[in-house]
Amino acid sequence: MYMSCVGDYSVVKRRQTVHSALKMKSQVKTDPKEITELYRNLSLFPSLKKADVGPVITSQYGGKYSNIYTEWSQRDLERSENVNFCRQYIVFHDEKSVVFSGTSGNCTEVKGELLSKDSPSGAMKAVVRETSVKGEKKYFLEIWSKNIKVKSINLTALNKHGRVYEDAQFGCLVWSHSETHLLYIAEKKKPKTESFFQTKSPELTSAPDEDMIRATKEEVVKGEQFLFQEDWGEALVNKSTPVLCVLDIEGDNVSVLEGVPEHISPGQGFWAPGDTGVVFVGWSHEPFRLGLTYCPNRRSSLFYVDLTGGKCEQLSSGTTAVFSPRLSPDHCRIAYLECSIYGPHMQCFKLCLYDWYTKKTSVVVDVVKQPQEDGFTGIYCSQLSPQCWSSDSQRIILSCAQRSQKALLMVDISTGHVTSLTSESDISDCSLLTIERDLMVVSCSSPNQPPCLRVGFLPAIDSEEPVEWVTLEDSQSLPDIDWKILTFTPPADQDNTQYPGLDFEALLIKPKEPKEGGKLPLIVIPHGGPHSVIVADWSLSCAVLSMMGFASLFVNYRGSIGYGQDSILSLPGNVGTQDVKDVQFAVESVLASDAFDRQNVSVVGGSHGGFLACHLIGQYPTFYKSCIARNPVINFVSMVGSTDIPDWCLVEAGFDYASDCLPDAGAYKQMLDISPIKHIQNVQTPVLLILGEDDRRVPNKQGIEYYRALKAKQVPVRLLWYPENNHSLSKVDAEADGFMNIALWIIQHMSQ
Repeated sequence: MYMSCVGDYSVVKRRQTVHSALKMKSQVKTDPKEITELYRNLSLFPSLKKADVGPVITSQYGGKYSNIYTEWSQRDLERSENVNFCRQYIVFHDEKSVVFSGTSGNCTEVKGELLSKDSPSGAMKAVVRETSVKGEKKYFLEIWSKNIKVKSINLTALNKHGRVYEDAQFGCLVWSHSETHLLYIAEKKKPKTESFFQTKSPELTSAPDEDMIRATKEEVVKGEQFLFQEDWGEALVNKSTPVLCVLDIEGDNVSVLEGVPEHISPGQGFWAPGDTGVVFVGWSHEPFRLGLTYCPNRRSSLFYVDLTGGKCEQLSSGTTAVFSPRLSPDHCRIAYLECSIYGPHMQCFKLCLYDWYTKKTSVVVDVVKQPQEDGFTGIYCSQLSPQCWSSDSQRIILSCAQRSQKALLMVDISTGHVTSLTSESDISDCSLLTIERDLMVVSCSSPNQPPCLRVGFLPAIDSEEPVEWVTLEDSQSLPDIDWKILTFTPPADQDNTQYPGLDFEALLIKPKEPKEGGKLPLIVIPHGGPHSVIVADWSLSCAVLSMMGFASLFVNYRGSIGYGQDSILSLPGNVGTQDVKDVQFAVESVLASDAFDRQNVSVVGGSHGGFLACHLIGQYPTFYKSCIARNPVINFVSMVGSTDIPDWCLVEAGFDYASDCLPDAGAYKQMLDISPIKHIQNVQTPVLLILGEDDRRVPNKQGIEYYRALKAKQVPVRLLWYPENNHSLSKVDAEADGFMNIALWIIQHMSQ
């Protein structure tokens, strides 16, 4: 077991080295106390998690208003956790435009809530709450009406299922249209197991309680207490077999719906028109489960299960991947996203419609191969907003990356025409939280603007008027931070012959006014994925680095989403070359400006970004002064047998994936040739490795393999090991500690 810090330098020696070496680096803040204070102050800006719009209420004076309920999340560094809190707003309107708005009371912390949802009429609210009693987790489902908790149902005591799913992949909490039932997802109840040698308990000397009586009635399976149970991988650990659960509110009874095929895991459910049954997405888990988080390309279908007879009907083809189904307000159509299975995990998605009454499916927006003349590059959102339909059931609102910005898009379902609702906005990242009766609630941010809350009415379908946005909750902008998006065309010898003419972008964030006569040190940050994208939104770590005096270059190399399907498909088979050259070309182009210090360039990356960081220091061994790799991919060969996404290794190496076909010697050789470990003999750059103990996506053995190789070569290396953290390394204490170590590592190895 590694301790939290492993490396060649003692803490005391390291502090002395940093202090003495940086007296000459006056352009950059180097005092750990000052950096800590910057991080603490900027971490106070919260982010928006969800929003709900209440019913339209007519006041005694004739005015109409709606309440907006919002939930936010803020880092609490003292408690080492993300604190969730709610705040309400009141919006007076004429159902076409906002007349007046304001806050309604102060913020209140939300504790213990896994899921919550208002009923369609707004008269009631359902809450699934998790509590711990004597170390055992228990789940309760509460029904609130006005200021009264009218019901509190102990789901654990009912013993119908296991843990309740709260994740975005499977989880849901949905009221029936009649407001008499609730639908949610939970783990299938597993039989009690015991050893072959288990002896009977002694006779009870006192009257047994209800739990004891229930336990004695349960079927007991001998010899299976150590049977391996597959789960759905990274961020879905111990979630194996979800089931659809329905609560009869009046009868306080929970039923587990029957009829779902045994090889299917159901999730993302909602009530069918007329409450006749439940529509859901079913993921196939045969022959074995593959990681689902960040992987929407898993074989799945849209299903309908009847409540009375338990008959289950497949509504989509079953040959693709579908997700995020949303029922239209008129209950006639279901919108959902679709992509091909396997291949790149993130792709350009189709927007499809299933007509409930004609049983026909149509494609509203197809895959976009290359950006269109109007600038539309395709749909790339991993999920639609829970509420995304206009009130006339003729338009769908979604937010997704369009190149290096996140736009709010409106899709006309009759024509397939896509219109940007934020093209004139001063904010580069606009995310839809909800839309109710055409009142849109959005979260907006940019690299120098923390998230703020805005509302606006969707114009009529035949109107060309722009949305009039009203800010409900503003945030303090940071005028000392400057940013811009740069576009690059690869040199002719680096053009992809199969997908020629592709360009790519990078987001440059820096201090607005560097100190006179000084050149900015540059931190290069390629994103992970690799089929992901960095959009120009708010980033705590980037803002702190900028306030410290660093410039950051986020490179959206070819293969990133938001630039068309051709760009995505250009990368598999070319990882380790095309993406590496794109990043280096962007860096060299930026360094052509006198504003940046060529002698002080560092590289930071996580996952595939860590793969690129380690490639860059191996292929350009004297260029980078320091390297930080967070849960990096180091060796495809050793990763393919241990990750929850073995298909990723083969696809990105340029091979087709099939669950029943193991890689041959040629495939293993190719995977080794494209891995950073192949260039280990060239590495001279000091490396900081940051690993999560519970990472299932890129197992920590990848980083340890690199650590040992660097130690053997006597290259300066340090390793941070974060228990109870998975691939994202997103726990508050790990995130904060990781940032401080990254900043100090870069400072320590800057040229004097």
